[in-house]
Amino acid sequence: MASSEPKESPSNNPGLHSEPDEATSSYFLQQTMLRVKDPKISLDFYSRVLGMKLLKRLDFPEMKFSLYFMGYEVNNWGTESDPEFKGYHNGNSEPRGFGHIGITVDDTYKACERFERLGVEFVKKPDDGKMKGLAFIKDPDGYWIEIFDLSRIGQITANAS
Repeated sequence: MASSEPKESPSNNPGLHSEPDEATSSYFLQQTMLRVKDPKISLDFYSRVLGMKLLKRLDFPEMKFSLYFMGYEVNNWGTESDPEFKGYHNGNSEPRGFGHIGITVDDTYKACERFERLGVEFVKKPDDGKMKGLAFIKDPDGYWIEIFDLSRIGQITANAS
């Protein structure tokens, strides 16, 4: 028998608290951190391909890493000069963990045409698979990036509600 409660209700999601603790009322998601092998390659990708800006850079030479704040990018210093470095686990192969980040664009198809011209690797093109109108690309370190526009993602999510 189907529940009359919305899918998002605590009764349909064991462990979900219906009322957040008052102590968390000012909390918000501030960043997502990605480890990258070579900041030069990743800065190019996120700035040229996705149009992001470098908002802040913090260097920690004594700990051998730098932080590049582009909304959700971080670098661990040293991997760019290590020829044996094989990359970090991207979370989409076993064991699965981190999934992907999502970028909203004006038009998924036009953005993907541009990504194709720029030589970006696709995981899923907009018309592949069952979920039409959204795409997944890879950044230089293999992290997946979902590409969608608001009109198409609205149609997709409406069908899943």
